Amino acid sequence: MLKKIITFYVLFTFLMSCNSKEQKDKYNEVVYRAVNNKDTATLAIKISDKRFYGRYERSYYRNGKDSGDVRGDIKGDTLRGDFHYITSGGSWKRVPIALLKKENKLFLGNGVIGTYMNLPCFLPGTLDYKDSEFVFKQVKK
Repeated sequence: MLKKIITFYVLFTFLMSCNSKEQKDKYNEVVYRAVNNKDTATLAIKISDKRFYGRYERSYYRNGKDSGDVRGDIKGDTLRGDFHYITSGGSWKRVPIALLKKENKLFLGNGVIGTYMNLPCFLPGTLDYKDSEFVFKQVKK
């Protein structure tokens, strides 16, 4: 019985590692940068057809920066997920993030933030891209 359990565990681990490697090959790495007055933001993400993940940093002129991880799902031309970061004050925070892909740019969405099942999200009907704080342009390599 122990031999069957060990064999199953080894086979399961092997299959999972092969599957995760295959999916990571489908991700493209893209770097975006945005400027709003004297504040800047850099978004370095790995993106596939359905998901994205990476690093996001917002530098505030003379006031420090917020730096952390971003991850989420892609539906059509919209990237929605969360930004988990250390604030300029030194505490951890998680907020929702939404980006609209239009004309080879990413427009940062804004809206009223609430929680659903203890996760941050934008309240329905409040997400807007018209007055984006940051409009990201892809950085050429």
